[in-house]
Amino acid sequence: MSEQAPNEARVIPLRRAAARPAAVRPGTARPASERPAPARPSTAPGTPASPPPAAAPREPLWRDLVGDVLRRERLAQERTLKDVADAARISMPYLSEVERGRKEASSEVLAAAAHALGLGLGDLLARVHGELTRVTSRHVPGSGRGRTTGSSYDGLCLAA
Repeated sequence: MSEQAPNEARVIPLRRAAARPAAVRPGTARPASERPAPARPSTAPGTPASPPPAAAPREPLWRDLVGDVLRRERLAQERTLKDVADAARISMPYLSEVERGRKEASSEVLAAAAHALGLGLGDLLARVHGELTRVTSRHVPGSGRGRTTGSSYDGLCLAA
């Protein structure tokens, strides 16, 4: 059995919260969880310092890719945000936030925006899939044939 209280929700964050320095009033101490990590001891004298570890590439978010594809298509058609929003019957500020990856649009909103641009929802998703494949594919060193990492599955799979 779970040790949670029955009315408490279990929250699993989808990504780490960005570290934001909290404003600290003079004369107050920060909690231990907000204090910067202590400096690491330096290496022994005469020992070369190792380079910092390379940051792992960030996995792109679906909403960012969808927004990029919508904006690219709108600009390619030389249409304004207002024009497309009116044709899709969604608000201009909301469409702007979808294009910037700030909002996770429903399938109805995505279909309306796609149709306003002369695309079907399948066309939009296929373009997003192509962008996702392009952004996430990496060359495997030593393979000799230009193979890429990742799944051998070349389809589109969405989960809610």
